[in-house]
Amino acid sequence: MPVGVSHGRAGLAMKRALDIVGAGIGLLVCGPLLLLLAWAVRRDSPGPAFFAQQRLGRGGRPFPMHKLRTMAVGTENRGAGLGIETDDPRITRTGRWLRATSLDELPQLWNILRGDMSFIGPRALPTRYLERWNDRQRLRLSLPQGITGWAQVLGRNELPWPERFELDVWYIEHWSLGLDVKIALMTIGAVLARRGIAGSDGTVAEFRGGSTGDAPPSPP
Repeated sequence: MPVGVSHGRAGLAMKRALDIVGAGIGLLVCGPLLLLLAWAVRRDSPGPAFFAQQRLGRGGRPFPMHKLRTMAVGTENRGAGLGIETDDPRITRTGRWLRATSLDELPQLWNILRGDMSFIGPRALPTRYLERWNDRQRLRLSLPQGITGWAQVLGRNELPWPERFELDVWYIEHWSLGLDVKIALMTIGAVLARRGIAGSDGTVAEFRGGSTGDAPPSPP
């Protein structure tokens, strides 16, 4: 499919239907766990259990993405800023475990139900990144942003930003429901193995700008 051409309406409608059903069931099933985790967050660190940050959605539309809070209140713009340092002191004890298990992402089921996000798609990133992307990198906004995606299952934070963005664009250019199913299955293994939570040096760098890499993504 040529870049920039709309994806099929029927396929996107099915993707949205699956998101609604999956998020609805997920909220019902995981509701008690979410309440327990929220209690653990508040018990470990003063402040609200949930954290919302403006992220870029489909077409560049900003929306508040919800997560369980993993940092001390008011520290998200200190130190490494949007990045994460080795043994980052801003991250709470409970927050470190939530990040390692990806359970801090559970509140995004609400974002999916609202239509802000999808289960599968390029990762929703902070609004300030929009001005740092080139035209090709902005193509990653052509589909709903996801909790997991092609770049996440192929390395996530272990990959340099340009390679991650190129994988996102490859996903946009080759999207299908079958590819989404494959990513969903690969995500299970990645989460269980706790792959890609941080880079090889234990850090997560903030993207400062730059072109996409030349390394071609692996075919599905």
